[in-house]
Amino acid sequence: MKVGDVRVCVLRIEGTNCEEESFHAFDRLGADAEFVHLKQLEGRKAADARSLEDYHILFIPGGFSAGDYVRAGAIFASRVRSAVRKDLARFIEDGKPVGGVCNGFQVLVELGSLPGFEGPVSDAPHAVLATNDSNRFECRPTLLKVESTRSPWTSAYERGQLIQVPSAHAEGKFLLPQETEAELLERLRDKDQIAFRWVDPTGAYAGYPWNPNGSVDNIAGICNEDGNVMGLMPHPERVFFRTSMTDWTRERQAGAAGRGDQGPGRPFFQGVLDYVRRKY
Repeated sequence: MKVGDVRVCVLRIEGTNCEEESFHAFDRLGADAEFVHLKQLEGRKAADARSLEDYHILFIPGGFSAGDYVRAGAIFASRVRSAVRKDLARFIEDGKPVGGVCNGFQVLVELGSLPGFEGPVSDAPHAVLATNDSNRFECRPTLLKVESTRSPWTSAYERGQLIQVPSAHAEGKFLLPQETEAELLERLRDKDQIAFRWVDPTGAYAGYPWNPNGSVDNIAGICNEDGNVMGLMPHPERVFFRTSMTDWTRERQAGAAGRGDQGPGRPFFQGVLDYVRRKY
């Protein structure tokens, strides 16, 4: 399959605000990306109606969907579950990639699609992205270690690679049920589902401010057991180019401009597009 034949659904509702950057990340790599409002997937007989089965990739962007009322991602997830639960389950079971960043990660956790302990979509979540330990919105560059490369979304990185990706969230503290936390955390590790962890500049797992929210085991992003569903709190779409990073002028002055303008977020999108091209 040619990259121009890869169809990407960038799903949005009221309050999502990172869909532009997400769309352009796919578009700049040559994919056929499209903004799709959830109402277009609800089966209404309108000229602009869409079906999930027409796409190869589903991406849920960041923002503050439905104003983050109730809790972040809860209303968006409830509407997805009500409108397209069977379609989404089939999409995931078919091995098609689903990605969610920040608010999108929160939506996928609310749907139970992540960690995916009870199938592609469940009646209730099995984890939570809770309020940051600082009890405030954390917005700054953060450092990640790539822990797993088996997912299409991480396949263009190297295991152990350190990358700088900006974070902007108030509810990013990944937690599991307290009574089963040790068991479920071990399950995530054994199944290689932990994709990214927060680290300090040495690559060590450190607390605040390196871990901006206090998430258990420094988890910044996870995938489902099959690897095709991925969620992470920081925003790779915002560092598609190196010139979007805070240190790019210092690197240029130090003679590092020869690496071109590929930012650390670009491989996130390149990897999943390469996967789809091989698969189809």
